[in-house]
Amino acid sequence: MQILLLIGILAVITGLATLVVVALYLHKKGAAGDINLIGEIAEVQKQLDPEGTVIVGGELWRAKSKSGAPISTNARVRVVGFEGHLALVELCEQL
Repeated sequence: MQILLLIGILAVITGLATLVVVALYLHKKGAAGDINLIGEIAEVQKQLDPEGTVIVGGELWRAKSKSGAPISTNARVRVVGFEGHLALVELCEQL
């Protein structure tokens, strides 16, 4: 009786672990996803001096001013490239 209970508990734990692994696998972002962001408009969340953060495509990204010049919070910028996981941005021209 105790062996059957132990086997049942191990089966449940194994099933839950499998579900967690599958959920994490399905949630994983593609490695080339950042290329799709090039050319997108972003909003500066934390001042770039020269690094900070921007919101692009509804996601928060670490970013760097391509020119090295500071860019203030709430400014609109365009993603022009990447250095690893760091977005390179330029200030958008004012209309």
